[in-house]
Parts: sequence; structure tokens; C-alpha cells
Amino acid sequence: MKNLVFGILLTVISTSSFAQSTSIEEEIKELSKQKWQWMADKNVDELATLFHDKSKFVHMSGSWKKDRELEIIKTGSIWYKNADVHDVAVETFGDDTAILWNRITLTAHVRGNDVSNEFTVTEFYKKEGGDWKLLDLTFSSVRDTHEIEH
Repeated sequence: MKNLVFGILLTVISTSSFAQSTSIEEEIKELSKQKWQWMADKNVDELATLFHDKSKFVHMSGSWKKDRELEIIKTGSIWYKNADVHDVAVETFGDDTAILWNRITLTAHVRGNDVSNEFTVTEFYKKEGGDWKLLDLTFSSVRDTHEIEH
């Protein structure tokens, strides 16, 4: 009888943990989707709230911090016109840390020209005070055949 009760308890705990991580994964996927739209709309107010004060951004041309990324978006020196997301994978670490990988085709306006590039974008999120904060966003240039292992 003890083994049966213990087995049922483990199943309930395992199912609850899986449901929680799946819920977090969906929340992070939706947040990332919103982020791409805010970037396209140059909505620096929403992005300023999402980006952690110590966040870093790694691009093909360099790496910088939150204030510079927001200025670049606000002025349109890089205008993230559209991120066509082909695949998304999320890994959670507890209930307050998540890494998301997007495989995207990014159409952007950079230095006066419209460009299209294939990227895998890595996004690190940490929950602080009930809100998710983006700690890092890294663009990795890839071929259009690149796949994210799930």
C-alpha cells in the first residue's frame, strides 16, 4: 500500500512539474513573440521594461548594453521590420530562468538598406519580482537549412 501511495504521489508531483514547465515555456514563447513585434514597432517603452538593466545584445557588428540597443531601435539605425520565426525551442531552469532559441529570417533596415538574414537568436530570461526580464539577446548567423535540436 505504501508503494502505491508513493507511486501516485510521484506521478502527481511529476505531472505538476511538467505542467508548470510547459506553462513557463508557453509564456516565454509569447513574450519573445511580443518582443519581436515591439522591435518592429520601435516600441522602446515596452522594450525598456522587458530588458534587464544589465542586459547585453550581441549582433553581427558588435555587442552593447540596454541603453544603446534602445537608442538604436528608437532612431531606426537598425529597424527590425519583421522576424519570420521558423522554429522555437525553450529550456527552463527552475521556475525563474529560461533560455529560448528562435530560428528566424530577419528583415531589417540597416544603414539605409533593407537586408534579410538567417539567424538563430538566443534569448536568456530571468524572472524578477514577478516579471520576466531579458538578460541577453544574441544573433548567430546561420544557413537557411539550420535546425534547432529539440
